[in-house]
Order: sequence, then C-alpha cells, then structure tokens
Amino acid sequence: MVKFSNRMDNMKESAGVIRGLFGAMTNPGMISFGGGALAKESLPVDILREISQDILRTDSRGYEALSYGPVEGIKDLREIIATELLAPKGVQADPGNIMILTGGLEAMNLMCQLYIDPGDVILVESPTFVHSVEIFDMFQAKCVSVRMDDDGMDVEDLEEKIKAHNPKMVYVIPTFQNPTGRTLTLERRKRIAELGSKYDVIILEDDPYRDIRYSGEEIPPIKSFDRTGHTVLANSFSKIFSPGSRLGYILADKAIIDKIYDAKSATNSHTPMLPQILCAEFFKRGHYKDHHKQLCEIHRERRDAMMEALEKYFPKEAKWTYPDGGLFTWVELPKEINTTELLKESLSDPEVMVAYVAGEGFYTDGNGMGSNAMRMSFGAVPPEKIFEGMEKLGRLIKSKL
Repeated sequence: MVKFSNRMDNMKESAGVIRGLFGAMTNPGMISFGGGALAKESLPVDILREISQDILRTDSRGYEALSYGPVEGIKDLREIIATELLAPKGVQADPGNIMILTGGLEAMNLMCQLYIDPGDVILVESPTFVHSVEIFDMFQAKCVSVRMDDDGMDVEDLEEKIKAHNPKMVYVIPTFQNPTGRTLTLERRKRIAELGSKYDVIILEDDPYRDIRYSGEEIPPIKSFDRTGHTVLANSFSKIFSPGSRLGYILADKAIIDKIYDAKSATNSHTPMLPQILCAEFFKRGHYKDHHKQLCEIHRERRDAMMEALEKYFPKEAKWTYPDGGLFTWVELPKEINTTELLKESLSDPEVMVAYVAGEGFYTDGNGMGSNAMRMSFGAVPPEKIFEGMEKLGRLIKSKL
C-alpha cells in the first residue's frame, strides 16, 4: 500500500473528533446536542422552492445557474454581502474585495494555502473550533493556544504569544464563540486589530454566528477596526440561510484577495452557481428580514430551554455560559467527571442515548485540558427534546458524583 502523506497523520486526532461529531448528528435514535446545526423549521424550504422554479428557466437565470461562473462569485451576491450584511455592522467593503466560498470553512483552507508552511505557528483561542484545527493540522501548522476568560481571548496573553512564537496568523471567533458561546468585548476587538498591524500578523476573524443574536447589544467586527489590511473576515451563510447550500464568503484587502483568487481557482474553480443565485434572489426579493426574525425567535426559545434545563437537571457544582446568540453553551462539570468517558456511556446506555461533544477535543495543548467540559448545541433540538435529553444526561452525571 502506498504511504499516505504526513499531513494525514498530523490531522488524525482532530479528524477523529469530527468523525464522532457527524456520526452522532445522523443517528435518528439519539438526542444530539453535538453538531452546530440549525432548527429544521427555520430553513426556508417553501420560499426557495418558489425561487428555484422561477430561476430555472431559459428566460430567467437557468443557464447561468447551471454553467461555470466567476471564480470570485456572482456580482449581485457580493454586493448584497457588502450592503446588507457588512455595512450595517460597521464594515465598509468593496464587493471586489469579497469572494464567495464553498462554505465558511473554505476560508480557513484557502488562508492556509496562502500563508502556512509546515511548522508555521497559528495562535488560537483555548478552547477553539476543532474543525478549523483539523484544517490547520492538515497544513502541518503548529497551533499555540491563547488564554480565554468570560470576555473572550486574553489580549495580554495574545501579545506575549505573538512576541514568543512569531505566528503567521491569529485565529479568533469573536461572537458567540464555538465552542464556548462567549463574546469578545469591544475593547479587546480593537486591541486585536491593533496587534495584527503592530506585529505584521494576519488576524483571521471567523464570525459565522454574529447574525443570530437573541439578547444583548451588537458589537462591531474586528475587521471594522482594521486600518492596515491585516484582518481578514470570514463568514458563512450556513446559519442565516442554509447549511446545505455550502455558501460562505471572505473579505480581505485586494492583495490578499488576488492570491485567494488563484488558490480558489486551483482548488475547485468556483463555488457552485445554483446556491449562489438562490441566495442572491432570496435577499433581492426581500425575504431575509422576516426569515431572520423567525430564525432568532426559534433559536432564542431553544437557548432559553437549554438554560432552564441546565438549571433544573444538572448538578449544582456545574457551571455554564449564557450565550447571547449562536448555538452553543459550554458546560464545566466537577473535576472528577471525565466527559470523554461519560460520552461513551451516554451513547451506549439505551436509557440515555444523548450526544454532546467532549471538551478535550477543543484544546490544542492536550494535558487533559477540558476533560471535565462539554459543548452543548441547542440549535437542532426542539424544546421538549432539550428537556428530555438534559434530564437523562443530568441523571447520568449525578450518578457519577
């Protein structure tokens, strides 16, 4: 058998976490708090059926939808991103500096293609999004963690790590962070943008959850404070339109976008045209406002159910975050409980059958960090199932104390 590349060994651990996550999501007999999925009721099925019937005609956009398209993505969708999604958040963007991607994760892949050689350092939050770490591992980067607290990434520790490790990039999820649900403060956002400029480091801002806010006040993206082009903003339509459409986008200065153009064309030529046109027409026909309102209402109810269920069914020693938006809460159990071992029992016990993601996989340092933590996603689970699943899981946890 021909030997696989070294990168496949390098990503083995993070890939294993992702395999387990998707496996639990697709088991119909399981109550899964594992994957970061939306409520199926929030998907605009009927609207998109009408739009697709309209555009898939020879006298409409049918030929365009089924043909090759521009590497950078269709113009009307890039203009919508600039005017309807970025400008209201304080980011003034030229549509020419926006590229439509195949899902939000492609931004991390393309940025690694541009910047990362084996052994290069990427600074990440502790804990951080394991799916992005899987990509960083594939490119044989060295992920170095930066401390977090309730206000997000610790900027003092970040500056020290920049000085010590000379990283190529800083990867940060500032709003309703995955996995913790925490939100980076305004002052820290400003400071991180400044540090990117000061030390000539790329700040890769991954912000796919920011538009599903249920409480609290909006905070501008890090990109809005960037004065030198060192901050690159990655986002996704998975949470505000459709995860199955696999649409994302990236905003960067022209010099970076020009290089991303080449990497994108070498990777997959361009993002599929049909979902781009469906998404653009969805916005152009005025559906987004009501859809967004419904989206937030559905997931606010589920966030509230999760918070109530934690309070009701989990042991008093447990701690968790109260997210103002997004899809996750981060739960820390008493130290004597190992959530990796607990998960095996939870999945195999026919009286429980509840999935979550164990905390260890979100830490790049190892050393047992996060061994008593779990990421709980409430997005895809109806309120009544949230209460049922949390009661079963809480009972199992209490039996271990």
